[in-house]
Amino acid sequence: MQGLMMDYPLTIDRILEHANRIYPRKKISTKLPDGSMHRYTYANLYGRVKRLANVLDKLGVEPGDRVGTFAWNNYQHLELYYAIPGSGAVIHTLNIRLFPEQLAYVVNHAEDKVVFIDATLLPLFEKVADEIESVQHYVLFNTDAGVETKLPNVSLYEDLMAEASDDYNWRVTDENTAMGLCYTSGTTGDPKGTLYSHRSMYLHTMGANQANVLALTERDVVLPVVPMFHAMAWGLPYSCAFAGAEMILPGPHLQPAALAEMIAEEKVTVPAGVPTIWMMLYQELQENPRDVSHIRVLTVGGAAMPRALIESYEKELDVSVLHAWGMTELSPIGTVSQLQTHHLALPEHEQWDVKERQGYPVAGVEMRIVNEAGEEVSWDGITMGEVQVRGPWIAKGYYKLDASPDHFTPDGWFRTGDVATISEDAYMHITDRTKDLVKSGGEWISSVVLENGLMAHPKVMEAAVIAIPDERWGERPMAVAVLVPEAGAVTTEELNSYLAAKFAKFWLPDKIAFVDEIPKTSVGKFDKKVLRHRYAEGQLG
Repeated sequence: MQGLMMDYPLTIDRILEHANRIYPRKKISTKLPDGSMHRYTYANLYGRVKRLANVLDKLGVEPGDRVGTFAWNNYQHLELYYAIPGSGAVIHTLNIRLFPEQLAYVVNHAEDKVVFIDATLLPLFEKVADEIESVQHYVLFNTDAGVETKLPNVSLYEDLMAEASDDYNWRVTDENTAMGLCYTSGTTGDPKGTLYSHRSMYLHTMGANQANVLALTERDVVLPVVPMFHAMAWGLPYSCAFAGAEMILPGPHLQPAALAEMIAEEKVTVPAGVPTIWMMLYQELQENPRDVSHIRVLTVGGAAMPRALIESYEKELDVSVLHAWGMTELSPIGTVSQLQTHHLALPEHEQWDVKERQGYPVAGVEMRIVNEAGEEVSWDGITMGEVQVRGPWIAKGYYKLDASPDHFTPDGWFRTGDVATISEDAYMHITDRTKDLVKSGGEWISSVVLENGLMAHPKVMEAAVIAIPDERWGERPMAVAVLVPEAGAVTTEELNSYLAAKFAKFWLPDKIAFVDEIPKTSVGKFDKKVLRHRYAEGQLG
């Protein structure tokens, strides 16, 4: 029997229409390259998005075309987030931190027709200009008419906007139409593209805004430090408009002092970013205290937040931390870790143990863990397995690639490559990536757990663990550590003595290399591929 509900397509333009009608006076603020603040409202955003959609038509963009963006988090990028999907095209957010050959690869693989570029990033894009095959037009913003560039067919954003009408009828009527394209960071080969539909992103927006997830409301002021080129900024540009939350967009100002000032001056309630950012912010706040009392929840994802850092924020700064987990293929939110009622009776240190986990699946995401034989294993908090997920905003394949059993199971689950346990009360705790586990004498050692143990030491700022070959045991763990400023001399023996109170002896790293900086991927994770290469080349001792 057919249902009796309206056929109402879940398309991104509906989110913007809602924000304009219900929250027209709510503000969107951007810190411009010169340090000044640009401010306007959702009503202003609405009119400019319609102008921009007409600009896209003038540039020859047709439904289904891919349109690239190469930009910081700013109001122009936000306008593109709505105008491109609203015109029926696909927004392809280009990662500004990709190596040049990877950047050229993703532009050509996506066959971008137009690319919008923040002029402050022009030198980065010009490095690959001669390798680009498909782009017909380049549009620059945050610059004036005097800009010089080797790019062909260049227009200026505001010139095009000034000539365009704000009368536009949205083109999308099918919610299953593609709206966004994000590529993985390519740490194990060429980047792979995940194509989002209007329906998947609309449902992801509803999922993220659940009361047990981000719970955004019109009272919130959100600071997306997570880049808009990384997994659609975790969907925040859509979640904020959906809820009427105000946005503070930091532009290129990602230094700890600048972020601390924005949080204090703009009374930010929900900052969102990766652990590295919050580690540097914590150090800044220790040295130069600011008012962070308006923060309702510090949202962290992209990598595991060290337990010691969670404890420091909550105990010393009275800032609640929300640990989240997701992936580009999940749009990206999969789990969040908030305390439930039954946790409130636990001692404080056990509550932080819970918050250290990646948390429970948000409603809309199904999850299981599977052993090496492909068998589903128990949620007992002990048994490890690969995390597999499915749901309405989770990818079922990669753009222009045939589905592979390495990534997707025959019964329709996405294989994340993360290894985890799940507790009886549904809290996932990631122990490693499948490729990063250390197998020593037939026993598994979790690099992530060992890293967190090292970073709990007061003299260690960052630590990464890799497997190195060993004739006797097959593999042994090696750590690479960055010490806190003015930590003084620290030895391998001192750190292993500290670890010995928490870990079995065979877990302790045979070697610890002390470095000034640990290499990171384009999305801020430890780049263990580079560390393994440096070890093989004899650069890590």
